[in-house]
Amino acid sequence: MITSTAWKDKKYAVLGLARSGRATVDALLAAGADVLVWDDRAEAREPYAGRCAIGDPLEADLTGYAGVVVSPGVPLNTHPIKPHADKFGVPVIGDIELFAQARAELPPHKVVGITGTNGKSTTTALVHHILKTAGVPTTMGGNIGLPILEQEPLPKGGVYVLELSSYQIDLTCSLDCDVAVLLNITPDHLDRYDGDFAKYAASKARLFAMQSPQRFAVVDYRAEADEDVLVDAEDPFIQFIDDVDPGDAAAWPSLQGPHNRQNAAAAWAVCSDIGLTEAQISESLRTYPGLPHRMERVAEISGVAYVNDSKGTNTAASAPALAAFDNIHWIVGGLAKEPGLGECEAELGHVKAAYTIGKAGPDFAALLEGRVPLEQCETLDRAVAIAAVKAEAGDTVLLSPACASFDQYRDFEARGEHFRELVEALT
Repeated sequence: MITSTAWKDKKYAVLGLARSGRATVDALLAAGADVLVWDDRAEAREPYAGRCAIGDPLEADLTGYAGVVVSPGVPLNTHPIKPHADKFGVPVIGDIELFAQARAELPPHKVVGITGTNGKSTTTALVHHILKTAGVPTTMGGNIGLPILEQEPLPKGGVYVLELSSYQIDLTCSLDCDVAVLLNITPDHLDRYDGDFAKYAASKARLFAMQSPQRFAVVDYRAEADEDVLVDAEDPFIQFIDDVDPGDAAAWPSLQGPHNRQNAAAAWAVCSDIGLTEAQISESLRTYPGLPHRMERVAEISGVAYVNDSKGTNTAASAPALAAFDNIHWIVGGLAKEPGLGECEAELGHVKAAYTIGKAGPDFAALLEGRVPLEQCETLDRAVAIAAVKAEAGDTVLLSPACASFDQYRDFEARGEHFRELVEALT
């Protein structure tokens, strides 16, 4: 695990004992910190009996604490922990901030931080794949993979590749990325930012504000134009993604669609700055296997492709998936994050038929009625069954719901797994 002597004999409270919380507690205890832990679930607290103090930090006197470490899922704009900690002058931080504090004692290394509304998981995994294929010691963490503090330190010359949500950026103040990447910004998670898109964009932009001078930044033109997150387009340490030509996308079987071309261009810029050659990067783009639930080709049955893009949890995320195929049987719906079709509107020419599911199903049906053939299915199993009957050779059955999953599923992964099971049952 990753620890730091800077935490020794200091007091921390950890709120939330899911996987990253548990890794945080283990790292702090290993470093000799005095830790207070809490989770609303009694079963989550049980393993810490006798190992450290157990108690709700909301009811604790936090005088002298070095930090309250919370899960990124804790909404700072509404949860009482932030004003409570503020009364004692104690920062509310996340495990990424602890990693930032531990960097001084790690072997010489680099950190790549990748954020954006959409595409950050794919780009993070792609950068990691390119580095690993080239023989560079690397690991990925943050919003993907294992909690970063749970991982073993990399040897000299290693590269930590971190996927960072706006929530995680909100919980760090000293993460100085050698390369910081902003893929795009579209409205999402606005409930965490009081409905203010500018606050959400500013949260993403903090990734650059924390960088030291002459660190490398990779940004999307739209981010610069729309949100003024970066104002100096002449800065030699800024690479605009649209200026990067990553080559022929036809050679990348797991990176189809215009959005994945942007992801590939961003990864190319990152790995070029780190020192990899064009040949190394090109070969790794070809061999990249893709991620589950992100335009994942599940099967081809009687000439019909079945694609799992359950990670399409908003219209901006689903639009690129629609743009990547023709003759699409589109399974859409769930718990909507915004009204309307958003960026999917421009891609309806690719849709041969639509199958609505979930709470937002009737709203999508009303929007699509008369524009594409439509089936109101309510559930995913019904949608897959009907689409399988109607689809012809050369068509694509695409689950890209443009919605969150929480009306019917635990998370988008569970929704995607169900889709895969339903497709496999067709064979």
